[in-house]
Amino acid sequence: MSAPSTPVPPLSPAASQPQPQTQAHTPGPGPGPTAKAPATARLDWRLRFAILSVIWGFSFLLIKVGTEAYAPFQVALGRVFFGALALLTVLLIRREPLPRGRRTWAHLSVAALLLNTAPFSLFAYAELSIPSSLAGICNATSPLWGMALSLVALSEDRPTRRRFAGLGLGFLGVLTVLGAWQGFSGLDAKGTALALLAALCYPIGWIYVRRTLASTPGSPVALTGAQLLVSTLQLAAVSLLFTSAPTSFPLWPTLSVIALGALGTGMALQMQYGLVTEIGPTTAQMVTYFIPVIATTAGVLLLDEQLHWNTPVGAAVVLAGAALTQTRRR
Repeated sequence: MSAPSTPVPPLSPAASQPQPQTQAHTPGPGPGPTAKAPATARLDWRLRFAILSVIWGFSFLLIKVGTEAYAPFQVALGRVFFGALALLTVLLIRREPLPRGRRTWAHLSVAALLLNTAPFSLFAYAELSIPSSLAGICNATSPLWGMALSLVALSEDRPTRRRFAGLGLGFLGVLTVLGAWQGFSGLDAKGTALALLAALCYPIGWIYVRRTLASTPGSPVALTGAQLLVSTLQLAAVSLLFTSAPTSFPLWPTLSVIALGALGTGMALQMQYGLVTEIGPTTAQMVTYFIPVIATTAGVLLLDEQLHWNTPVGAAVVLAGAALTQTRRR
């Protein structure tokens, strides 16, 4: 997910990115008990960590390729559809039911909007006009937004001088990436704003999930599968209203959308649950800091995107600031 973008087991910290991871990206405490270790747990956790970093890092390249043939809403729709299909298949194999109750599904509908429908669509629209590498770096600001919002929305999340310093350092990094001293010349303001708004959606969604779904019964896979199912319905309705059906299905854009959903949103979330269970959330969330590096490398090497000195330098400052915001009092 982009980095993890859906709720993860309750062991996970308040702000990390797929998330969504997501996000990511990477998420706040999610509902349900700790997930069962997936089949991939047979692999060494370091190898799974590396695979997860690559999958989520390549998500922005896959979005870029997908938008070459499909409308942004359609790319987002394919992403959640194939992600839901992957997780529902896991539930079918496990013979595990979807969550029940109108209240739970109502909260999942809001979570789906904030953590999937909106950010996935915004990133796809953003990449119509900005490089995939810049989108990946914008995604890395999610922990910064999360820290800022948590100070207001989560009374138990007390600020510290170090975390305030991390917040300031992170946004200084954002200004460096954007070339503020040059008056943002050569920058597509709309596309960049959409990518930053997408990154902001994740912590808003995490805080909502933390307040409404943290004690909901059911495994993270069941709740995430239900959330992606709801997002599929939301994006299907939006796509019908605002886009025309594709007239062709070119090979590479189609495969990119399938991989974005089945791997980046389905398999990757399964791997993340296993990592959180095995090595704990603190180490597992470090995947956040590899995503923009991989996204930038993939964009430059595979899509011939230009890279100026301020992009990697600013990205490093953003990640340093994000790391500081995740520190807590012992």
